[in-house]
Amino acid sequence: MNTTAVLIVIGIFFLLFMIIVYNRLVALKNRLEEAWFQIDVQLKRRADLIPNLVETVKGYATHESKTLEKVIQARSMLQQAGKDVNKVADANNELTSALKSLFAIVEGYPDLKANQNFLNLQIELAGIEDKIAYARQFYNETVRMYNEFQQIFPANLFAGIFGFKPAQYFEITNLLDKLVPNIKF
Repeated sequence: MNTTAVLIVIGIFFLLFMIIVYNRLVALKNRLEEAWFQIDVQLKRRADLIPNLVETVKGYATHESKTLEKVIQARSMLQQAGKDVNKVADANNELTSALKSLFAIVEGYPDLKANQNFLNLQIELAGIEDKIAYARQFYNETVRMYNEFQQIFPANLFAGIFGFKPAQYFEITNLLDKLVPNIKF
């Protein structure tokens, strides 16, 4: 076999390998975007639910306007965060904190706690929170797979050439949310 034929075969294998690596990077990036959109959908569902929750609480707790305003402001911040993972994570943490304050206020209003509309909203919100947690977990697993593939040899040689950059994890940035709660009976 002459050297030209050997070089052609090596070139074809190299080209096929580059195509396989590129296609895998594209598939992982698309899966990453899909995972992000799942988080986005759940955050939107929660944001859509919050005005109803606030209005229900407002009817009972009229003098708790600071907390209600904080919830509305945090919701607005989340809606304006766009697709920046860090901004969305920060806004999500703010909203979670504001909702915790809101539910702490609710404890002081037994009639509100017994209101069927409020209970339904609370159950729906709890379900959405579970879906958000699952979507965040799925997104972070996808980020790990995507980043890992970019870092392993020989894919790492081509990831930069093809313009693929590492993705960011959806992280809890509020240190208070990372603490273990102190439960007393």
